[in-house]
Amino acid sequence: MSTIPVQERHTCTCGHADESLPTLDARSIPHELRHAAILGAVGSLAPGRAMALVAPHDPQPLLTQISQVFGPAIEVSYLVTGPEAWTVKFARA
Repeated sequence: MSTIPVQERHTCTCGHADESLPTLDARSIPHELRHAAILGAVGSLAPGRAMALVAPHDPQPLLTQISQVFGPAIEVSYLVTGPEAWTVKFARA
């Protein structure tokens, strides 16, 4: 049985997320569906996999919700912090 390697973190300061990460742009999701769609995407991550989320604002309420639902199984890190958009990386441990 093979394991899926954890994707490397984007470490430069160019302001862009890892091009290898699948990215969900929340700005294109209707507001009333946004949290449910994002929770579904995060929940679908296989162990060792990651995704990026682009949000129109700092997604603190969403991050609290993800922490409540998934606990330590999902690691969260900011890749870009505004001012026009925030990009957050979610990685399943």
